[in-house]
Amino acid sequence: MRIGVIGASGYAGLELLRLLAGRSGDEVVLITSRQEAGQKLTELFPALAGLANYDQLRFVEPAALAGQADVFLLAAQHGAAMVLVPELLAAGAKVVDLSADFRLRSPEEFALWYGLPHAAPELLAQAVYGLPELYAEKIKKAALTANPGCYPTSVILALAPVLKARLLDPSQVPVADAKSGVTGAGRGAVLSNAFCEVQDNFKSYKTVGHRHTPEMLQELSTLWGQQVKLAFTPHLLPINRGILATVYVKLAPPPSLEALRGLFLDFYREARFVRVRPLGQSPETADVRGTNFCDLALFHDRASGLFKIVSVIDNLCRGAAGQAVANLNLMTGRPEEHGLLLPAVRP
Repeated sequence: MRIGVIGASGYAGLELLRLLAGRSGDEVVLITSRQEAGQKLTELFPALAGLANYDQLRFVEPAALAGQADVFLLAAQHGAAMVLVPELLAAGAKVVDLSADFRLRSPEEFALWYGLPHAAPELLAQAVYGLPELYAEKIKKAALTANPGCYPTSVILALAPVLKARLLDPSQVPVADAKSGVTGAGRGAVLSNAFCEVQDNFKSYKTVGHRHTPEMLQELSTLWGQQVKLAFTPHLLPINRGILATVYVKLAPPPSLEALRGLFLDFYREARFVRVRPLGQSPETADVRGTNFCDLALFHDRASGLFKIVSVIDNLCRGAAGQAVANLNLMTGRPEEHGLLLPAVRP
């Protein structure tokens, strides 16, 4: 299978190439980057030298792509995919888009949160939201999959079982307190992400109005069957990669912690990449670094009556490239876990 990686010079693109390097029967035949066009892949990323056919690849401009690959993985900036995707689909290719261009079902909602009109609103109904734990059967039949955002992946997986079981107490708005490594902001040179600004520091950012909010509300409301509210606050950790989200919920009637864990185990019994921890264990970002796993842990705070769900993922792998490869697998008739059963890089 011929694979094209669009936007291959960013962190998500690099992670895609890492995960695709060892796949028999597949070949990355095209990599694009506006900034790095003409440069050899292994000159920019020497860590990929000697792997697959990467020593022969050069970055090209993202133009006239139709027909050059069977599957395209788009890791470009928001706004780029909705221009490229119609031509790729028309040529018979399958597409996994890692940007936000096809995650929201409403073009008006997209314009509100991303500040530009949607260029392909007719494709929004066709795009399948790429969270395999919820939509695996639809993904298998999809030509266009919208890869979820990193924060939404961690928060939706934490809340899905209680929403589906209708245990959420509507008198209490769920609170998602999430922290991410700096790679979540991308590879571009931004002063606020410079070493001296981040190291030995901790801060919230976009404390209200983060762009992942409507995506979470859309999917959580679908699970609940009615409109869900959510208080979401992202924070920047002085680490390279990883997300730890602690979600606070009030459940009615409140189950025992053992029963709640049983509910989670049953909900995710066929989920290859969700691990529900034994009671009393709390996951760490290092437990999932470089993997496609989401680790969940459950706690009951008797002082407040709230349940706390801790969700840990690698933002670059499970929150981006790894999930994209899982979707690619499902779309092409392969097991979801093909090429993704990797242990964490620890320490």
